[in-house]
Amino acid sequence: MGSGTTVGEAQKLGMTVLGRDVNPVACETVRVALSPIDRDLLLSAFNQLASSVGQRIRQLYKVKDEKDRSCEVLYYFWVKHVPCPECGRRVDLFPNYTFARNAYPKKKPEIQVYCPSCEGIFQARYDQEQVTCKHCHVIFNPKLGTTQGAKVTCTFCKNTFSVAKAVRALEEPPPHRLYAKLVLSPGGEKRYLRATDLDRKAYSACEQWLTEEVAQGRMRLPEAKLSDGHNTRQALGYNYTAWRDFFNARQLLALGWLHGSIAELPEGAERGALLALFSGTLEFNNLFASYKGEGTGAVRHMFSHHVLKPERMPIEANVWGTPKSSGSFSSLFHSRLLRALDYRMAPFEVGLGRRNKVFGSSKPMGKMPLSPWKVPEPAGIALSCGDSANTALPDQSIDIVVTDPPFFNNVHYSELADFFYAWQTLYPRGFIRANGATTRRKTEVQDTDADEFSNKLRSVFKECRRLIRDHGILVFTYHHARPDGWAALADAVYGAGFTMVQAHPVCAELAAATPKSQAKEPILIDAIIVCRKQEQDKREGRSPDEAVTVAVSAAINQLQRLALAGHQPTKGDAFVAGAAQFFVALGSGATCASAKQVFEEHEEVLRMLLEKVDLEALKKLNPTEEFPNSDRQLQLSL
Repeated sequence: MGSGTTVGEAQKLGMTVLGRDVNPVACETVRVALSPIDRDLLLSAFNQLASSVGQRIRQLYKVKDEKDRSCEVLYYFWVKHVPCPECGRRVDLFPNYTFARNAYPKKKPEIQVYCPSCEGIFQARYDQEQVTCKHCHVIFNPKLGTTQGAKVTCTFCKNTFSVAKAVRALEEPPPHRLYAKLVLSPGGEKRYLRATDLDRKAYSACEQWLTEEVAQGRMRLPEAKLSDGHNTRQALGYNYTAWRDFFNARQLLALGWLHGSIAELPEGAERGALLALFSGTLEFNNLFASYKGEGTGAVRHMFSHHVLKPERMPIEANVWGTPKSSGSFSSLFHSRLLRALDYRMAPFEVGLGRRNKVFGSSKPMGKMPLSPWKVPEPAGIALSCGDSANTALPDQSIDIVVTDPPFFNNVHYSELADFFYAWQTLYPRGFIRANGATTRRKTEVQDTDADEFSNKLRSVFKECRRLIRDHGILVFTYHHARPDGWAALADAVYGAGFTMVQAHPVCAELAAATPKSQAKEPILIDAIIVCRKQEQDKREGRSPDEAVTVAVSAAINQLQRLALAGHQPTKGDAFVAGAAQFFVALGSGATCASAKQVFEEHEEVLRMLLEKVDLEALKKLNPTEEFPNSDRQLQLSL
């Protein structure tokens, strides 16, 4: 069930819902999201925190500006550094010297530049390739820093060397240097300033304070270590061996205070909601977060790359926050938690073609108590944490199974979830156990090996087949750029006794998401695939050659409809739509072995035909009928 979107939507439709996930972090998130929460009690608990630990944390971010006025820091700016192996001098890992800019530079062209000569901060334009420091008058290119990809050049001896080798030689995470800050003046003005000796002394005081808090047992901090994995390898390569290493001393001090204060609140759904919000706050307050700039949410959270990517220029945000903060506990309380409660009380849909809210289609959510793990009473909800290949539910007790299986060689969710779990286990509740070191399980469907992935996914789908009534359906979303990803999926689906009867492309992750915006050929759609039990599929089978022709024609038709709606399909999108339609086109005659085999044999032809499609021209074609009966559309497009 992941984060519970499907469970919540099913509840809105009045369905009887069962949600299950192997990961306790996901399960606890859904449990909190759907539990009855009293809004007034929640506000009272938050105000109690704000007047106590909130004020204590805000004092950590009080500074004086150059006019000796008291200000509150919104963000501190840090940079990693390593010693030069040639001369031994400190080398800052600046990809460039522009550390702040607006999200819309053509409208607001001003940028903030760090001077590598005098360490001053000054303003310039985003399109300038030559600037003059306002403090020391040195001329330099702000777009060229010390690092270029995996290499760094020493500013003193000009030696160029490998960042990775220099980091490994340290045998601990690279140190950081504070170089700038963004403050909020008493009049509400934001100002970028250079870091001062007072700022560094204040940070040193936090280091000492943290040591005392931990030594005297007044604070609980994560002790869990990282294990080697697909998504932890980058962090381990930078010598991050414990989850505590992901934070600096001031962040640990503030987060430790906040976490302990929430845990001391009266036990109940409201405390659970605030603990869940604390987990969300962790995403934005660590040394893997970076600065997006003005004009949007300023803090880029640590999972924007879907991996644990060490940040060379991390941002340290004000943990409690101000009215103008991004990613802080207080700002997330209002922008996430209260908005979620308001939505639960009055669910709405978004009107087609317009960004208007349509109310009245669903009853209020979050009022139904959660049931034990069995088929609940009508319109009830039951949640559980465990292997979905072994649910212990009765045969043929389910009408619809909806899921979103992981991609076998992509994001390994448990490896990322351990970041939150390390903190959550300090105060066990719900699905979170006290002695859990990791959320990784041998039974989780998450493997880099295609055969292991398909074997585990087939086991889950076999259990789904046992549970689903004869008239029922299995629905899941999927996309993959590689043919072995689709072959593995076919092995799981047909091996479990299902056939694919329909596939609908939908826009999935935002194109602005970091993994998408940085990809040469991003996949922006998911295929929603509908399956039935093989014996219930009454369609006639097609030959593989016929299936290729029908699949390409159907995929072009679907891509054209997306293009006419304003979505520009990519080559990756075309392959996803075509691969899904190929299995649908095979009909009921396919078996596990034949479906996988014929796809592997015909994938190259399928891809070749789809790559010949002029995706730009799709917008100019006349719309065809929804399910074309001939290959006329294919001929037009080719």
